[in-house]
Parts: sequence; C-alpha cells; structure tokens
Amino acid sequence: MAKYANIIIDISHEKLDKTFQYRIPPEIKDEITEGMQVIVPFGNRTIKGYVIELTDKAEFDTAKLKDIKAVDNNAMQIESQFIALAAWMRKNYGGTMNQALKTVIPIKEKAKEKKSRLVRLVLPFNEAASLLEELKRKHRTARARLLEALLEETVLSYDVITKKLHITADVIKAMMQQGVITVEEVRTYRNPVRTQEKGAYTLTLNAMQQKVVDAVIENARTEKKPCLIHGVTGSGKTEVYMELIAEAAGRGKQSIVLIPEIALTYQTVMRFYHRFGDRVSIMNSKLSPGERSDQFERAKKGEIDVMIGPRSALFTPFSNLGYIIIDEEHEGTYKSETIPRYHARETAIERARMSGATVILGSATPSIESFYHAKKGDYLLLSMDKRVKEKPLPQCEIVDLREELKARNFSILSRSLHKKIEQRLLRKEQVMLFINRRGMAGFVSCRACGHVMKCPHCDVSLHAHNNGKLICHYCGYEQNHVKICPNCGSKYISGFKAGTQKIEELVKKEFPKARILRMDFDTTRSKDSYEKILSAFANQEADILIGTQMIVKGHDFPNVTLVGVLAADLSLYVSDYHAAERTFQLLTQAAGRAGRGEKPGEVIIQTYNPEHYSVICAKNQDYNQFYEEEIFYRQAMRYPPVWHMLVVLCASKEEAEAYACAKELADTMEKVQADKKLQMIGPADAAVAKVNDIYKKVLYFKHPDYGVLIQIKDKVEQLMEEKQGVKNISVQFDFDPVNGF
Repeated sequence: MAKYANIIIDISHEKLDKTFQYRIPPEIKDEITEGMQVIVPFGNRTIKGYVIELTDKAEFDTAKLKDIKAVDNNAMQIESQFIALAAWMRKNYGGTMNQALKTVIPIKEKAKEKKSRLVRLVLPFNEAASLLEELKRKHRTARARLLEALLEETVLSYDVITKKLHITADVIKAMMQQGVITVEEVRTYRNPVRTQEKGAYTLTLNAMQQKVVDAVIENARTEKKPCLIHGVTGSGKTEVYMELIAEAAGRGKQSIVLIPEIALTYQTVMRFYHRFGDRVSIMNSKLSPGERSDQFERAKKGEIDVMIGPRSALFTPFSNLGYIIIDEEHEGTYKSETIPRYHARETAIERARMSGATVILGSATPSIESFYHAKKGDYLLLSMDKRVKEKPLPQCEIVDLREELKARNFSILSRSLHKKIEQRLLRKEQVMLFINRRGMAGFVSCRACGHVMKCPHCDVSLHAHNNGKLICHYCGYEQNHVKICPNCGSKYISGFKAGTQKIEELVKKEFPKARILRMDFDTTRSKDSYEKILSAFANQEADILIGTQMIVKGHDFPNVTLVGVLAADLSLYVSDYHAAERTFQLLTQAAGRAGRGEKPGEVIIQTYNPEHYSVICAKNQDYNQFYEEEIFYRQAMRYPPVWHMLVVLCASKEEAEAYACAKELADTMEKVQADKKLQMIGPADAAVAKVNDIYKKVLYFKHPDYGVLIQIKDKVEQLMEEKQGVKNISVQFDFDPVNGF
C-alpha cells in the first residue's frame, strides 16, 4: 500500500505548476486513489489539491513531509475523472503530467466576467399605479413611460430601458432614490450561438437510419462498445446523431459532438440548434477567451446538454455523459500536434469507459485504424450504404492529364471539365473546384537548373503569394519574389501554378460572366469568414466555389451538380504512409458534395496517376475495396494499425547535439530491448529537418504490442532524466503518427 501521494495544487499559477508530496495517514489510506481531490496544508493555510500519483518512494526528508488532512467528499466527480484521464494520457502519449492536466482541465483564461443590469419595480402594484397617474398629470413623461413598462413587466434589462425606451440614466437614478425601483447587477454568460429561436423539427428517420439508432441504443445498454457508423456521403448520419442525443437527453444525459474545425460551420450548428434550442453550445478557436470560459461554466452548471466543437470539446465538464460522437472521424485534426500528442478517438474511448458513456464514430471514409478495429470486433460496425431518399451517388469520370498534354491542352482545366462547367453555368447550377493547395503558387523553382527557393531557417520551400512575396508557411519568413535564379542566373524561374489564387484567376478568365468565390486559409482568417463565404454560396450568390480541403468537409449545397478535382494525386506524393488513404478520403469526400439535392451530380477527377487504387476506388465510391488494398500494404510494411509505431524526436539548435542524443538513445535501446519483433529505424532527419533554426532528428520504433512502445517511451524519459547537461535538447514522442513532426 502506497505511503505517499504526489499532489498538484493549482495548475493555473506557474509557481505552483508542479507536484508536492504528502504522507497518507493510515485512517484514509484505503480511500485514496489517483484523481481524487483532497484537502492539504499548504504554507499557513489549508488548500484543495488533486492526487496524481501514489508511491512508496519518499522524494524528500520524511520528517518534513506533511499529512493529507482529508478526502474532499464535496469535490465534483468530473474533476477527479479528468485527473485520472490526464494520468492515462501522460502514460500513453508522453509529456509531463502538468502538460496533460492543462489539456484536460483548461485553465480559466483571464477574461472579464460579463455583467448585465436589471431594473426591478419594488413599489407595490397599487402604489405604483397611483404614482403613474400622478406622473402623467405632472407631464413627467420619461418617468411615466418607465413606470408603465415596469407595471407590465416587473423586471426589465437596463439596456432595453435606455436604448429602446430612451430613458436617461438620470431618470433611472432619480426613481431609485425615490424607492420606486432597484438596479441589480447579475452575471450573464456569453452564448456564441447567435440565434435564440428554436425551430420546428419534424424530420422522421428512414428505416436504415432508425435501424442504426436502435442498434446504438441497445449497445449502449449492454456492451458499450465504440460504434463505427460507415455511412456514404448524404446518408443522413447527422440525423442519426441528433436522434441519439435526444434519446440521451431524455435519460438526463449530455452529449459531446466532435467535428473537425473546418467543418464546424453556422450551417452545421443550426441543424442542432433548431432541434435542441439553447441547450446547445459550441467550442472553436474563433471564440473569445470570455466566450470559451463561459461555455465550460454553462456545462458545469448544467445549463447545456450538447457541446459541439473540435478536439478540445472532448474535455467539456459534463457530469452525466451519455454519448461522445466523433463525426468525420478519419480527419487528421483529431490528433494533437502539441504535447501530449493524443488522439481524440482513443482518448474519447477512455473517457467514455470512465464515465459509462458510449463513443460513436462516423464517416463515409473511416480511418484504416477504426475499420480495422471494427473488422476485429473491437467496435460495433454499422452501415448506411444509401443516400437519404435513395438519391443516386454522383457519376465519376477520371481524366488522365497526360493525355490532355498530348492533345496540347496546357490549361489547368481539362477539356471535359471545361465543357461541363459551361453546361452548369447555362443551367444556373453550381460548381465546386477542389485543390489540395494554398497560396498563388506552390514551390518556386528554376526550370534551367532545378534550384528551389527555400526558407533559410526551415528545410522547406517558400511559397509565392499574390503580393509579390515568397513566404515560409512554417516560421513566417518572407522575401521578395525573385526573377533571376540565384544559382545559375537563368530567367526561367517560376512557381508551380496550382494554388487557389492562380486557379481563381484562370477560371475568371475562362468564364468572365461567372460569379466566383474562393475559400482557403488566406480568405478565412477573420472570425466570421467561413460563414460569410459558405452562406453566400448556399444562397446561390456565386456560381463557382474554388477551395482547398475545407470546402469538401460535410457541407450540403443542393444546387451543386458538378465537382471538379483539379490535381487529385498531389497528396499521393507526400512522404507519409497515410498518403493513399488521405487521397482516397479527399476524393471521396469531394465527390460527395455533388448531387445532394434533387438534381443528379457529376464528378471529374483530374490526375496524372489514373491507375492508382486510391483514385479508382474513389471513382467507384468503393471503400471496402480500398480498405482491402490498403490493409495489405500496411501488413506488408508493418505499419499501423497492424503494428504500432513510436516516433522519438530529438531537437536542438545544434545539429550535432540533436544527432548525438538520438544516436545515444538508439544505441541504448538496442542493448536493453531483447525483443526480436522490435524494429528500429534511425536516427534520421525529420520530414522537415529544420524549423525556425531548430534541427530535428527522429527515431522510429515498430512493434505489434503498443505496451512495448510505452516501455520504450518510459525508458527514454528515464535516460533523459539521468543525463546531465541536456537542457539544450528537447525530446518528444508521437505514437502511431498521423501528421508527423
């Protein structure tokens, strides 16, 4: 039985951002568990803290250690659960306990509390009525107007009185002094959902949707397995989610709905709001600190039942959680790129296990990992293979761009796509053009010698923008565009013309009468820019929408009958084992935007690699065939999910130090790990070997047992603690990487 407890006092203050050790008194030793809130002496006062570790090892002189005073029986169970979840994340993903705690328990940012003033009538009704007559008789019109309004509604907002009734502050003050009214200040919570009207919700599920709902509810009552809903684009997964949320709310339970940030639009939120009203709230990066803080407070107080948001919404402090729904579960944004590099899917499953909730994963193109677990029986697999109202899936055509070049067509638009855009414009139908690039052009290179313009601080190419600048998308370095190659002096230096801005210019030139909108990172920087562009397109204020992957994420535009994928295979040439999977997902999701209304849809996929299985399977909307091809490749190469992978990153301002650290770790692991199944690769340069003058070296470990990789992570952490003079080197971990360092 553990004798000591390591306790975190307050993670919001830097000076207390560490653990303090206390003795566990015998009378409470059987009660103490990790995650529990306790009361401890701290300085000359008593304070609350959280137990994050139980141990037999005293870190200080035991004579100087103080005893835990008591277990805090009034503590919210949800906070203890979050401490335990942080400990799980720390173990499974690396990093420090404090980093994990700050992830699961968002520190309340310093934001001014929003206050509102209420004006209340305190005079008895009969006396107020008599006073009103007297005020009218004396032509005290402003006071009479205020009193008349308060006789109808005894409490009014101060702002309504001053702005709508046009009553001055002096009149309000005078009536307060008379004892007629009082002015009260109350705390109000910011609501990021702008509308306050709950709509009429009349949709009835079809038989396929109802079958999935029934299966999930039955599973939630019995096995509580994670559920994977594999539903083709347009099959009505959102309606299934809402029916399950309503069922949970009927049992007094709350639900979290995770949506990739780029798909978290006004259109999406309103679908939930029209059914659940102001019991819904949202979380996203565009909210102010005050708005974010208020949403967690509202959740704690039980004022909302549904939280919709990206990865961070997973840590909404609901105390009676029913469902955690992860829509578009295949998205890479569900993997954190900061320490701890957790995956929302696995973390949601652990939180659900702790709270007795059920996880629901949904996608038209499930991640290979999730489908693999479903095939093994770890998840309950549910299929929705038809669109709502039996609408047909769009017709897909693959265009070989090599043939276009042979036919002397040098345009970014193939002949077939050009013709079909013309047809849509004549029929007043809408078109979406998708490319997985950003900026006016991609890398800038010399056609004479092959020199590529690179960032002097990062091992990446610079991107050309419309303002005449070459910009690094990693560290922000910029310089003027070059007209002469700095390597050979040639004038034939230019960019790869595949950026959204360049496409917009070309399309405007080809179709001068078309109304065109562009949606990419550069046009969506402001708070409401997503909504403005998407609303304009939904209202048919534009004929063509050009954009990066953010335009293909779950949006529903009934008048879109043509989707053109301009460079389908750009994502195939990324140095990453997910390349084929991402390509298939993007193409399938893009195709799914066409023909969602009454009119049939068409998709043109332009590619230099028409024989690749990811392109062919996307054209046929055949996920199962793609999965069989891809899992065979993963098995052969021993990649996740068949095997697991751990990437250890060593970073330093000195390249030699980074390499030496990685080499020492590799040599040590070879000595201590006798497991013959373990594969180790490296040290090697990271995918981007230098960022902001920091050199990055990586080691790759592969093993079929995730637990073995956790042991390696623990050993590396131990070695780094024992090493002296390594302050200039940082070591990070990434398990089953999705986005890479």
